[in-house]
Amino acid sequence: MSAEAELVARVPQLLEAMRCVGSGLELHSTLERICETAAELTGARYAAIGVVDESGDGLADFVFHGGDEETARRIGRLPDGHRGLLGAIVRDPEPVLLADLTTDPRACGFPAHHPRMRSFLGLPIRVQGEVFGNLYLTEKHGGGPFDDDDLDIVRVLATEAGIAVGNARLYEAAQQRERWIDGSVAVTTALLSGGDVDEALQVVAERARRLSRSAAGIVLLPADAGGLEIVAVASEEPSDVLGRVVGPEHEVVAELLAGRAVFVEDAATDPRVTGDPLGVCGPIMMLPLESDGRVLGALVAPRGRGERPFTEDERMLAVQFASQAALALMMAETQRDRERLAVYEDRDRIARDLHDLVIQRLFATGMTLESAQRRSQVPQVRDGIGRAVDALDVTIQEIRTAIFALEQGPAEAPAGLRTRVLREITLAAVPLGFRPSHRFVGPVDTAVGDLVGKNLVAALREALSNAFRHARASRIDVVVDATVTLPDGRPGVRLTVADDGVGIPEGGRRSGLSNLARRAESLGGSSGYGPGLGTDGGGTTLLWEAPHG
Repeated sequence: MSAEAELVARVPQLLEAMRCVGSGLELHSTLERICETAAELTGARYAAIGVVDESGDGLADFVFHGGDEETARRIGRLPDGHRGLLGAIVRDPEPVLLADLTTDPRACGFPAHHPRMRSFLGLPIRVQGEVFGNLYLTEKHGGGPFDDDDLDIVRVLATEAGIAVGNARLYEAAQQRERWIDGSVAVTTALLSGGDVDEALQVVAERARRLSRSAAGIVLLPADAGGLEIVAVASEEPSDVLGRVVGPEHEVVAELLAGRAVFVEDAATDPRVTGDPLGVCGPIMMLPLESDGRVLGALVAPRGRGERPFTEDERMLAVQFASQAALALMMAETQRDRERLAVYEDRDRIARDLHDLVIQRLFATGMTLESAQRRSQVPQVRDGIGRAVDALDVTIQEIRTAIFALEQGPAEAPAGLRTRVLREITLAAVPLGFRPSHRFVGPVDTAVGDLVGKNLVAALREALSNAFRHARASRIDVVVDATVTLPDGRPGVRLTVADDGVGIPEGGRRSGLSNLARRAESLGGSSGYGPGLGTDGGGTTLLWEAPHG
């Protein structure tokens, strides 16, 4: 058969191949179909597409056909397009036909375990006039070289492939934008739901990790002593960086607090990254959580060592996500301020009522009892009235203490852990309708470090909030014990919060318990729960412990 007749005979096969190439919208699947189709049309044993990166001097992705996964695993890292014949075609995207690529001066040899290759055909795939990547074909069946007819066939296929890739990229970009928008909605809902702030920040970290396809998502907020504190971490691997403060002397901290995003191509070589707490050492996005000119914190998304850098589209979408999260964070802060103001106003009213009504009535009752005591001639009656008057005096003192606690502003709160625990108990008494009992064991104020104390108070707040919202308890006992020894032998502090409520239902939400456990584990401790104070173990007992710090 003549060459012309052979080419005509291949036209139906080419038309079918063009139909197959354009039949899907997922980009990676489209590239795989192009490789497979090109190999079938030309009789090539191996086919591959190298996707050119944004800089135009290397490959961001490499899709292959004809080689098995085991061989690819043994070869190791895929070509990056920076050297050799593939690199030359990246820099000069023109068709190349070679009978033996090993003799070409641009070739740099094959890595270990690479299959034998001789004949070679390569040409660019263009999308809307721009080079998207290059199609490579090697090892024509029969051992002969690729010819001009093969090149003409592949040219036509490459044109159709460019259209299919363009459609797939548009579809993928739309899908990607939709995922980021859904993530922004989820973050806004979490922050404005009025639930636990730490849990909402964890949602921000987890969504950022998933959407950016990173190894971790990290949320940082301004620390009291300057710099940024890690307040939420979402990572596939366990991490102990929660609560760590990145000091203001770090260059990236200054950039973030100034409202400027920082993008790192490789954390292992960038001098701005002086530490890698998660052991990631790859590309990193560091984005300010900024709204209305105010920086509320930062969002960090690192990728693993050797992974591809973030694209311009990914950076743009991540910046928009961070801006939306910052706006929701500011709105949530404003909402909490309004709720806090309403609580303070309610507390002021309760304090006034206690002082103006309850104490005055108790005082008048005490005076009446004292008058009756003087008139009584029966010793037992006089003694009983005396004990009642003493009890009233104690009650009046307790009410005055409660009034003082209700009127105390947040800036007036002393720094001791004991006082902060008492403050949380006093605040919880208002919605609970009763004051939980409390007991301290050991040197609570001196033995427990600031970070552990801060997390213990947050755990107590979460436990009391759960008791109010879910437990329907009538009794709550709080114990802070700074004399315990942890399972690993270290001295620690244990928080116990026990109630007589309904307990934790089977299949109920446990996000609050997970949050408590995450806090404890980040400090080297643990958290759990068991039977409560009710009949037959009804209710819940929460145990939270950590090293002194």
